[in-house]
Amino acid sequence: MTEILQKSLPYDVATGRPLPGVAPLTLADWLMVDEAFGGQMAERARLLRDQREDVLAVTPEGAAAAQELLEYVLRWLADHAPGYVLRDETVTRPDGVEVKLDRGDPMGTLGHLVQEDLCLMEKQGDEHVLSAAVLCFPASWRLAEKIGRPLTSIHVPVAEYDAGLARRVQRLFDGVQVDRPLWRFNALRYGDPTLHQPRSRVQPSTKGGADYPYLRSERQCVLRLPKTRACVFSIHTFVIDVRA
Repeated sequence: MTEILQKSLPYDVATGRPLPGVAPLTLADWLMVDEAFGGQMAERARLLRDQREDVLAVTPEGAAAAQELLEYVLRWLADHAPGYVLRDETVTRPDGVEVKLDRGDPMGTLGHLVQEDLCLMEKQGDEHVLSAAVLCFPASWRLAEKIGRPLTSIHVPVAEYDAGLARRVQRLFDGVQVDRPLWRFNALRYGDPTLHQPRSRVQPSTKGGADYPYLRSERQCVLRLPKTRACVFSIHTFVIDVRA
């Protein structure tokens, strides 16, 4: 097992906020490149090559938003990420790897471009539904069990996600504005630093208490796309060895 770790977090997990714990975020700070970029991107490439069906899904309803998301990210990189070099058909990443733009596979292309996992949530009826995702680094959930499902079903069986919190999260997704992202973080202790940790609802968790040596934290952002009005839920994963 190869450990892909960061040395520290860019925020203080001790300053927790009540769930859902969101705060405004400047658009220029939406996506990140950190010290684990090269290692995480190599692992993303491996997963997309060897386990694509586990880490990528697009419903028919999510196809248009997936296309818009790719173009939105390309514009964001051009405006806010000087470490990237964009050309007509390729993007050179900060680690020097050149990525060919495949607009017929927008979520797969995004999986090779940025460090974040990206999930698209679209309003269907009263709730937002997970319509597309590239999810290479799930933390104790499985994409195949969540794709096409609404927010309330996605969070089953999370004990803290009761009816009151579900209403607050739905209002959050309803209210997020274009180019005005929101963000939050979580922090859990794990016994295993592996980034790709899918877990079915019936499998035991690898999460634990303070005696577990790895702190896993997700920097989660919500952003609205201007055309399809889909919400983008981005996840930047940090894993820290607290013994170091």
